[in-house]
Amino acid sequence: MTFTSDYLASFSPKLHRARRCYVGYSGGLDSHVLLHALVTFLGPQVVSAIHVNHQLSLNADRWQQHCEERCFDLGVELLVEKVMVKSEGQGLEDAARAARYAVFEKYLDPSSLLLLAHHANDQVETVLYRLLRGSGPRGLAGMPISRALGSGELLRPLLNVTRGELQAYAEQHELVWVDDESNDETIFDRNFIRHHLVPPMAKRWPDYASRIAHSASLCRDNDLLVAMLAAQDLIAVHERPEHLGWSVSGDALQNLDNLRRANLLRHWSGQHQLPLPGHRAVDAILHELLPAREDAEPLVSWAGVQMRRFQRRLYLLPLGADFPGENAATISWQPLDCLVLPDNSRLEVSIVPGRGLVIPDNAAVEIRYRQGGERCKPQGRSGSNTLKKLFLEYGLEPWLRNRVPLIYVDGVLAAVADLWVCEGFSALPEQSGAVIEWSFPE
Repeated sequence: MTFTSDYLASFSPKLHRARRCYVGYSGGLDSHVLLHALVTFLGPQVVSAIHVNHQLSLNADRWQQHCEERCFDLGVELLVEKVMVKSEGQGLEDAARAARYAVFEKYLDPSSLLLLAHHANDQVETVLYRLLRGSGPRGLAGMPISRALGSGELLRPLLNVTRGELQAYAEQHELVWVDDESNDETIFDRNFIRHHLVPPMAKRWPDYASRIAHSASLCRDNDLLVAMLAAQDLIAVHERPEHLGWSVSGDALQNLDNLRRANLLRHWSGQHQLPLPGHRAVDAILHELLPAREDAEPLVSWAGVQMRRFQRRLYLLPLGADFPGENAATISWQPLDCLVLPDNSRLEVSIVPGRGLVIPDNAAVEIRYRQGGERCKPQGRSGSNTLKKLFLEYGLEPWLRNRVPLIYVDGVLAAVADLWVCEGFSALPEQSGAVIEWSFPE
């Protein structure tokens, strides 16, 4: 195949629908060909290039200047971001990628598109790299042509184009590009694959790229089928939103075999844009958390995510659920204002006739946290009791009991978050009350 700018016509609906098309632009051969072809196809008015200067090479500033010159020649806006790459145990390659994608997300909105110049050879390296890391079908499916990124969309239009075809285009149009010397450093896994694994494989199997692409396609189909099954199972286990995170029925989950449970657990996290549990976490959930005795408070965590069990339900928590409420300061609150609390949860109020909390004029309203020994009498209850026993009665999850906001009016406990209003503070039918909603960011 001879690559020309007309190749992009197959992506024309996406390209013309986007208000702005951004190109991740390093100044290397691949991204420069993509930028040149896109400007030829669309014109420069709706195209912007994003150059991320990782500051990892002595030539980084020279590459940035090269990008500025090439974009000036093409009449394209160039957005430059300098980042500090900190590996923090994840490896320099992964850290640089994370920093780069964070920049991309910064510019994307629902009407924009980010184009990256990954090509067929990159796809081969990705599949081999993931195979050697022990990935399953999802990883072996390789890079998708498109996916969501931030609030916009990422598109890889060159995944079926080889690097040789891109180089032929560059030479035909007399393009000038930079070469990153780190691409020759085989200390990096992908470079080792490119320089030491792919050449003998290509010599033995000249059509290796199409063979691997076919296997990746089969893995992608398999992953789609597995996701469809998990989506059906998620309905069957009765997912519901909670104050913090989400929960499913433990009994319904036990009706599935272990393979489907494991599949569902990964799918569930992915549905809420949370890191997927690895093999060890899934094994701990299946064999330690789910079978734990009724009075236990089992916990499995991974990558900032927690999974817990309470009252025969399994909870997926998107952030650390522990909060030292007993050490939190008292907060003054104007009840009609939205209030962001120290744990990033929010209190919001709606004024509703005949419902909610009545606050006398000029009353002092404060938010406090449980210290121990507090008592109150929820409206409509026959007697008062301690918060500890009321939380058990109301089924409040244990990890929320120290962080539930207690609303005091003139020094008297008047309401407990959105769980109940205390006697003496509940709106009568002829009164308007403040209906409180306590929520966490998703």
